[in-house]
Amino acid sequence: MNAPEKPTNLRQLRDSKWVSKPVKQEIHDNFVRMLASGAELFPGLVGYEDTVIPEVNIALLAEHDMLFLGEKGQAKSRLMRGLTRFLDDAIPFIDIPEAPFHDDPYHPISGVCRDFVTTHAEEEVPIGWWSRDDRYAERLSPGTKFADIIGEIDPGKLAGGVSMSAEQALHFGLIPRMHRGIFAMNELPELDELVQVGLFNILEERDVQIRGYPVRFDIDVLILFSANPSTYNRSGKVIPQLKDRIGSVIHTHYPRDRDLGIQIMEQEAGIRAGEIPVIVPYFMREVVEQITIQARKSKYIDQQSGVSARFSIANYRTMIASARQRGIVLGEEPAVPRISDLGHLYASSLGKLELDLMGSHQMSERQVLDAVIAEAIRIVFEEYVDEHGLAEISEIFGRGVKLEVGDMMPSAKYAELLKRVPPVWDKAFEVNASESVAVRASCVEFVLAGLYAMDRISRSQHHGRMTYEVG
Repeated sequence: MNAPEKPTNLRQLRDSKWVSKPVKQEIHDNFVRMLASGAELFPGLVGYEDTVIPEVNIALLAEHDMLFLGEKGQAKSRLMRGLTRFLDDAIPFIDIPEAPFHDDPYHPISGVCRDFVTTHAEEEVPIGWWSRDDRYAERLSPGTKFADIIGEIDPGKLAGGVSMSAEQALHFGLIPRMHRGIFAMNELPELDELVQVGLFNILEERDVQIRGYPVRFDIDVLILFSANPSTYNRSGKVIPQLKDRIGSVIHTHYPRDRDLGIQIMEQEAGIRAGEIPVIVPYFMREVVEQITIQARKSKYIDQQSGVSARFSIANYRTMIASARQRGIVLGEEPAVPRISDLGHLYASSLGKLELDLMGSHQMSERQVLDAVIAEAIRIVFEEYVDEHGLAEISEIFGRGVKLEVGDMMPSAKYAELLKRVPPVWDKAFEVNASESVAVRASCVEFVLAGLYAMDRISRSQHHGRMTYEVG
């Protein structure tokens, strides 16, 4: 059965029994319905079920404007954009070319729409429909001017003979244009003070002055902000009156444990099937996520800036790309990432880490990354040592025993190398049970790199190839 057609004029709209609601009430009502039905409220958000999401839920029920406070890569933008799911599919508006906003047909706030409604029969007032996705807009604070989000006198309209004191002389910015929608301002502390003043007027009084012209519209908008705690809490960056008018502050955070981080990393990396199949041993996923965890703890990295989840995602994609390159060149299937593939992480990591200038003045970014990767391998490997007793393997490295590995070495070559060492190596394959030579090659590299990280064996490196031996 076909859905009924949407009303196209004001008379049809009234006959349809459509009910006008402020945007916050609209969001509230739809949220309550979804909450009561047990529907998934924020699809794709991992690790916030018991912390962030309950606070957002309460803010929505309280009909508050919100500030999402957290370091980079903590899904602040995703949370803000996700609130559009609580809007109606579409809402009606007065559809005339001169209208500056998507005006509510029952309560128009612009002079143009009010005049049109009063001078035309309801059958002559055209109705359009504003879709959910179009009712959200966001802006990055740096470089944002008053005219961008509030408005400005339009010189072209003045030249056309419109009086400067008339509403028609104004060109409205993003917030008035998002009347009946959601507006988000990213990196609030970087916003010019003059614009902040305009914002707190809109938040509280819902009016503002544009070049002395008092805009006393009842602007209906949900306003969202994001900020980093280090700048938001710095005195003078955000004016107190604006802070006071934000209804709820939602604190975000990085994943509380490694498995959650891995889940986010894999979800966001979105690895396609590609040219050849890829198998990623779980210990390689753990190492990549542990690299990010170690970076967040490193004294050489500026922790006020944070280390984004994008760091893990980019490194994970790079590692898999390196394995795929090997598989394509050597004709190996499946492609299985190894520790030697992490040698390509410089491309996806450098630039994403902000060094602490006090703690890292004698270290380059590359050196810091090397130290972080080595520590991540050591931590993950020690967990596997406890589980599988891999320490015995180090005892086989007598004088003269050397194993060479590399990101472009065929997997079959690893099997040949292991013929020269005792059967104790079978323990290495317990970390990821498989008969695949490519998976077994990855296990070998993991064990060698782990033993090296624990100072059990030594390593030399030359043109992407690494040789492990007793030092």
